[in-house]
Amino acid sequence: MNVIEAIYSRRAVKHFDAKHRMSEEEERKLFEAVIQAPTSFNIQHWRFLVLRDPELRAKIRTELGNDQSQMTDASLLVLFTADVKAWQKEPQRYWKNAPQEVSDLLVGWMGPFHEGREWLQRDEAQRSIGMAMQTMMLAAQELGYQSCPMIGFDIEKVAELVKLPEDQVMGPMVAIGKGTKDPWPKPGQLPLSEVVFENSFA
Repeated sequence: MNVIEAIYSRRAVKHFDAKHRMSEEEERKLFEAVIQAPTSFNIQHWRFLVLRDPELRAKIRTELGNDQSQMTDASLLVLFTADVKAWQKEPQRYWKNAPQEVSDLLVGWMGPFHEGREWLQRDEAQRSIGMAMQTMMLAAQELGYQSCPMIGFDIEKVAELVKLPEDQVMGPMVAIGKGTKDPWPKPGQLPLSEVVFENSFA
């Protein structure tokens, strides 16, 4: 499957084979692909919490997740978070393989770009989460799996349940597994004429 095929065939699947399990090798391939997703300054501040405990997943589904069956039935359930302070944490390691002058330049910019701009730190974290999520879903499609991005859960209570560190923000979850039902037909895409503009909006 090529990238364009994966983009067009990826759908939000709601029904998964609860008995199916991904192999360790498949999970490794999936996450190795996910961490290729871009991040500002290459700070790689996404974090991926694999929710593996069946009791934990059942609790989230029944008490905090609007009884979404994919939370318990998917082979893999991943909560996406991001460390908004990653730019402060040994930033030189993000550029360890770059030429020294490039590393010095980018690491030097990192502090002034983020310092005192909490809104930007959070925005960058969420942008990075979004790119990593899409990377995961397309990689899953290539591996023969289906996926479902989810935000329909009690964010604050799930954060408390998983002991989210203070310097991290919550993102959505992604369920990965073997779909058991065909997804609904695509509900309808807006025409390009309504969403693509040139140079200005006026």
